[in-house]
Amino acid sequence: MEQNWTPGSWRQKPIQQVPEYPNAAALAATEATLATYPPLVFAGEARRLKKQLANVAEGNAFLLQGGDCAESFLEHGADNIRDFFRAFLQMAVVLTYGAQLPVVKVGRIAGQFAKPRSSNVEVLDGVTLPSYRGDIINGIEFNEGSRIPSPERQLDAYRQSAATLNLLRAFAMGGYANLENVHQWMLGFIKDSPQADRYRKLADRISETMDFMKAIGISAENNPSLRETDFFTSHEALLLGYEEALTRIDSTSGDWYATSGHMIWIGDRTRQLDHAHVEYFRGIKNPIGLKCGPSLTPDNLIELIDALNPANEAGRLTLICRFGHDKVADSLPKLIRAVEKEGRKVVWSCDPMHGNTITLNHYKTRPFERILSEVESFFQIHRAEGTHPGGIHIEMTGKDVTECTGGARAVTADSLSDRYHTHCDPRLNADQALELAFLLSERMKSGRDEKRLAIATA
Repeated sequence: MEQNWTPGSWRQKPIQQVPEYPNAAALAATEATLATYPPLVFAGEARRLKKQLANVAEGNAFLLQGGDCAESFLEHGADNIRDFFRAFLQMAVVLTYGAQLPVVKVGRIAGQFAKPRSSNVEVLDGVTLPSYRGDIINGIEFNEGSRIPSPERQLDAYRQSAATLNLLRAFAMGGYANLENVHQWMLGFIKDSPQADRYRKLADRISETMDFMKAIGISAENNPSLRETDFFTSHEALLLGYEEALTRIDSTSGDWYATSGHMIWIGDRTRQLDHAHVEYFRGIKNPIGLKCGPSLTPDNLIELIDALNPANEAGRLTLICRFGHDKVADSLPKLIRAVEKEGRKVVWSCDPMHGNTITLNHYKTRPFERILSEVESFFQIHRAEGTHPGGIHIEMTGKDVTECTGGARAVTADSLSDRYHTHCDPRLNADQALELAFLLSERMKSGRDEKRLAIATA
């Protein structure tokens, strides 16, 4: 047990980014109801993820984390979940080849309902209303009734998360994740891509590897690892009352776990050392994440690491770096050096989305070339520092949306309005997400080849 910690001790601390519920009694009743519900995930699953993330921290695996900016009640459906999972698996296979390492798969799904906002209010045509903070809190429709925070939405979020988890587990363990299926989907993408020639060589190498495995008798029929996969869920734990209600003691260890998701993270706007979110996170035993933006100093980062991972446990803490393509070279190296100097064990992950948001034609968007630029800089800096670039953290969907500009099938400023469906921030569509995986895979393979050459000529 962490000293002087309880699941509700965060309530004695200052807190940022919380909604003002008009009915405190209704909120308390909702949280009490949630506290009686079954856990969404289990402590053993969270420990398994932590073990896999420890491999990432040690340079022996790679983290792929991605999914919706903010899940929607209205868009919840089997097709949306399937399409996301399919695109995600394709990315994982391509990255596995490029890194020549296991890929740890963590979705921003089955709980990603709350969003921090830069302003408490939104103004439209002279009307001022509370900002939309995610479906777990209020509605996106711009009217007074919709924008009033409603605690009953937490029950809807729980039910949707449970249904989503049920389907994801079926997909991951029931044969849909068969490597042969994923490879055929990927070949279909390449066939239709304007960059087909560029990607074909990599795809051919994966095909040759699979043919070789078949030839020596390794197939999905006799090897479960080729037809099943581990898939974990994560979200930003912004609404601490919801998280507290789903915080449970693990009967096997006596430790407290957040059972709303396998991994949860602290956002860049709520990482104050003496505030509520850090207080809550320090007591749970899940693997956790910490968003790191340009305002984070090396000293402050070390203080946060000491508070959140005092035992220096590998796999416990993932630093999700979100600087912007033009700020990463200035911000990241000094953080890496501070962590290395203090001997802290962390996973370094790149979030190339949040620092690269611009407005075009009145739409928030993220240019693909800026996203790629930040990822490339992230990898180059880690190679220069001699550290492991552990993963990427992206907002993406399996649908053919037009929210981020650029990519091989270029989305232009003029085409943003065609299929702009996000409830909050712009996401990579399925083609852009897989294209990013191919480009990153090329660079990881190139980095491996350079390292081997250096060793051979030393």
